[in-house]
Amino acid sequence: MHGFYEVLHGRRDVRTGFRPDPVDDEVLTRVLEAAHAAPSVGFSQPWDFVLVRDPATRERVHALVTGHRERYAASLPAARAEALRAIRIEAIRETPLNLVVTADPTRGGRHTLGRYGRPEMGSYSAALAVQNLWLAARAEGLGVGWVSFFDDDGLAALRELLGLPAHLEVVAYLCVGHVDGFPDRPELEEHGWARRRPLDWAVHQESWGARGLPGAPPAALLESTVDAITPADDTARAAARDRLDRMTMPHGALGRVEDVAVTLAGIAGEAVPPIPAPAAVAVFAGDHGVHARGVTPWPQEVTAQMVANFLAGGAVVNALARQIGAEVQVVDVGVAADLDPVPGLLPRKVAHGTADLTRAPAMTRDQARTALEHGIEVARDLVAAGNRCLLTGDMGIANTTAAAALICAFTGADPESVTGRGTGIDDDTLARKTGVVRAALERHRPDPADPLGVLAAVGGLEHAGLAGLVLGAAAQRVPVLLDGVSAGAAALVAAAFSPSCVDFCLAGHRSAEPGGSAALAHLGLTPLLELDMRLGEGTGALLALPVLQGAARAMADVATFDSAGVTEKTGDG
Repeated sequence: MHGFYEVLHGRRDVRTGFRPDPVDDEVLTRVLEAAHAAPSVGFSQPWDFVLVRDPATRERVHALVTGHRERYAASLPAARAEALRAIRIEAIRETPLNLVVTADPTRGGRHTLGRYGRPEMGSYSAALAVQNLWLAARAEGLGVGWVSFFDDDGLAALRELLGLPAHLEVVAYLCVGHVDGFPDRPELEEHGWARRRPLDWAVHQESWGARGLPGAPPAALLESTVDAITPADDTARAAARDRLDRMTMPHGALGRVEDVAVTLAGIAGEAVPPIPAPAAVAVFAGDHGVHARGVTPWPQEVTAQMVANFLAGGAVVNALARQIGAEVQVVDVGVAADLDPVPGLLPRKVAHGTADLTRAPAMTRDQARTALEHGIEVARDLVAAGNRCLLTGDMGIANTTAAAALICAFTGADPESVTGRGTGIDDDTLARKTGVVRAALERHRPDPADPLGVLAAVGGLEHAGLAGLVLGAAAQRVPVLLDGVSAGAAALVAAAFSPSCVDFCLAGHRSAEPGGSAALAHLGLTPLLELDMRLGEGTGALLALPVLQGAARAMADVATFDSAGVTEKTGDG
């Protein structure tokens, strides 16, 4: 039993370290027999195996894969493209054997048991054959690498090259050969491309969301995330300060950039923190019932229209992200309209907008919790996908009204001092908006000691999602770069749950909205940029991202006086 689990956990998608010696025919036959023993829907056994040894054929397949890889790289944010080009993704030419697994969806006849209504089960069965093959290969000491870089044109060319009948599906293209050893961790994880998700993230008891390993009570995601947050590492911060003092430059010459480097060191627990790249901006979108109170001249449907603009790549956040090399991920947590599923959109809708916070709580406590937990999940997924910095973004017509109410609730500020012009409203509308914030606070009397209650009473669904993003990132010790006033309001919510989460936040800029400054002051954060911006979307955070990356790069690349052989100054002059 132990041997089986050792093989299972030691299996790797291998791309490097192959030896040129051929695979013995008897060994290969045993591996294929293991694959052929896989279960299949209705015992249809839909798989076939094509063995490819000819170097000329493999050279042509390699050319197909290389072309697809370059097209894929060109579609990625710059940091991701650089990471992709730095790793090996296949060993088509380096292995002595390539092996193609196909599925025949017609095999088994018209009345295959279990395929009625689910014809794709044949292909799923072939995937089980791949699993068996992979495990058997590992037991035999063979490395296997899965090549998936084939677009439609590449698959058509592969079919022609191998003479595959038109009705067959290509399930897997595998590179097989002897290796000198298997890495302790998956190669993509070692290269920082992605991380393995812990098992307790993926186990739900009885119903979705009740997470917990077998034998353990289900854990509430919000509470377990808060419990996982610990303060920044003061030892690493001190070591970073010491290194800065020894770097080949006058003491303190980088000004507040040095503070950024120290913050990043405390987050990472290392004197020289990793470069915060790749980075992703998560734009949480939601609508607001308070829109009906005339707090903005913009119609509510603009929220959904701007979400479509984000997804089409036409907004300012998209332009800046392309320039800086970051990913944009849009999260529908509460848009009033129903949105069609498209790439780049995470459908996490809790409600079709909030209620009018002057007449009722904006959300129920359950809705606020669900939106918070969606934000935590987004943070987890983005970090597991390899992102080393998360940026906050928001979209929601009338969301600065809810943001002002949240800021008042947590800081004690008067609505008149923190309510701003948002999208550029006139004096009359500003007065009405300020009165709405005051009326909401008087109606609900939110208690800052009950952050979930405050959020439910006067917040927005996107504020809840952003607060969850901050908490989720802090629990994984990843820096969060805050954007404007909505991000500041959300960070106040997160800090009320866990004061230590502020250690993982950096303020990208000072919003032109007065509430933004009030929120940052309460959090003890100094903005990196002051550009009088008030757009939202994550734009200010994106412009500040190069400062973080430059601070980390300086820590990694700049020599110290002793290592460079440079004489330090003497005296006080």
